[in-house]
Amino acid sequence: MESLCANGSIAGALNAKIYGNGSQTLVLAHGFGEAQTTWHFLLPLLAYYFKVVVFDMVFSPDIDPKLYDPQRYLSGFHGYADDLVCLLHQLQLNNTIYLGHSMAAMVGCVAAINSPHLFTHLVLLSGSPRYINETGYTGGFNGSQVDDIYKSIYKNFKGWVGSFVPKAVGVNNTAAIAEIEKSFGRMKPDIALSVAKAVFSSDFRRKLPQVKVPCTIIQSQKDYIVPLSVASYMKGKIGGNPQVKILLNKQGHFPHLTAYNSLFGVLKEALLF
Repeated sequence: MESLCANGSIAGALNAKIYGNGSQTLVLAHGFGEAQTTWHFLLPLLAYYFKVVVFDMVFSPDIDPKLYDPQRYLSGFHGYADDLVCLLHQLQLNNTIYLGHSMAAMVGCVAAINSPHLFTHLVLLSGSPRYINETGYTGGFNGSQVDDIYKSIYKNFKGWVGSFVPKAVGVNNTAAIAEIEKSFGRMKPDIALSVAKAVFSSDFRRKLPQVKVPCTIIQSQKDYIVPLSVASYMKGKIGGNPQVKILLNKQGHFPHLTAYNSLFGVLKEALLF
């Protein structure tokens, strides 16, 4: 299957939209199980200050599933990073601020290594370079837990969503839980399994020193998916002199849904707008 970039219409294929008319461009990229609609709380706030670009990752339930090529997107996030770079080129954008949530944080890092001129700042929200524990590194999951995730998705995807999402949301926010469960539930199970394998088996630790673009790492104080120690680890490894912002007294992997006012305040502080 040829890449999305090859056919020249990636902006349409990924449902790219632009809001606001600020002089600085801010790109918002969602994570696994979500779609661009996940930014609905932050988008009107950010569009007041920026030209905001949103789009759907190729695994999103709002994208034609025929566009998802398991071979292209299974390892290294290079396929996702190439899509991002191609999208920015097609929209004639450079010197952007990029905010990537969860897996999209590392997608932004890979894209910035390959095409640093496209980015002035990376905001890594609830991101992680590796999810599996290793001697000297705490990723949050051991190998058997990750294997169980794969098995659960394969055997009973709906059941896995119902079990996993409340733990990931991390707070008793029924609206956020329902929103993420619905978004996950709209994915095709085979695509969800493929993406889960790409995410939970990923390891970008050796890539981090190659990231030279200025970065801000933002993380909830408690996150079931990403331990707090990961933020400190990334700060010590990323080459772009990153700053770390912890959302104090906030829990969960989706602060753009459950703590968006606090997150907006941190973004204003980090990006000076």
